Amino acid sequence: MPQGELSTRSIVTEALRNDKEVYVPYIHKIAQPTKESPASVMDMVALHSQEDFEGLQPDPWGIPTPDEHSISHRKCCLGQQRPEQKSADRSEEKSETLEIVIMPGMAFDQKLDRLGHGKGYYDRFLAQYQRSLENNPRPENQMPFLVGLALEEQILPEGQEVPTNASDWRLDALIAGHQAVRRRKLHDRKGCHECQELQIPRNPE
Repeated sequence: MPQGELSTRSIVTEALRNDKEVYVPYIHKIAQPTKESPASVMDMVALHSQEDFEGLQPDPWGIPTPDEHSISHRKCCLGQQRPEQKSADRSEEKSETLEIVIMPGMAFDQKLDRLGHGKGYYDRFLAQYQRSLENNPRPENQMPFLVGLALEEQILPEGQEVPTNASDWRLDALIAGHQAVRRRKLHDRKGCHECQELQIPRNPE
């Protein structure tokens, strides 16, 4: 069994090849953290090209990450202020919207809850992203579809659950290594436990 999380490199490459806009996580420190806030937070920033993606360097977790000096030239999901925008009218700033987010995890249960590394980066990002949508209501503004990727060994059997609290976001779907997809029937991320399992059709040899 591989160490750490499943690689999404092939997914990113295929998305870029099909001219999709792809965002990757970027973790950065808060300039003036408080006792109530974390020392660092995560945003999602856009890739420019396959060459750009190949040039990313791994962070301490081994995740390809943009250099901090390139962030001012990238689209950011949370619309964080960039150096060249400091004198601009913040009311004109627009957050970028996401359609799907691939959620990392060390373990998953049958209700599609996930166990991360305990830092809470994705859960806090989604909560802040949801607030940004609520502050800028438009018909096209919806929360992204949350998908997990897992080996069979990472999925807990029926009756076992990963520990969660009110700040944790439940997945919309989980794709397992044996080509099965578990998907929630209802779109209630906080309360729906009802899931169905689908099989991914195999490509003909």
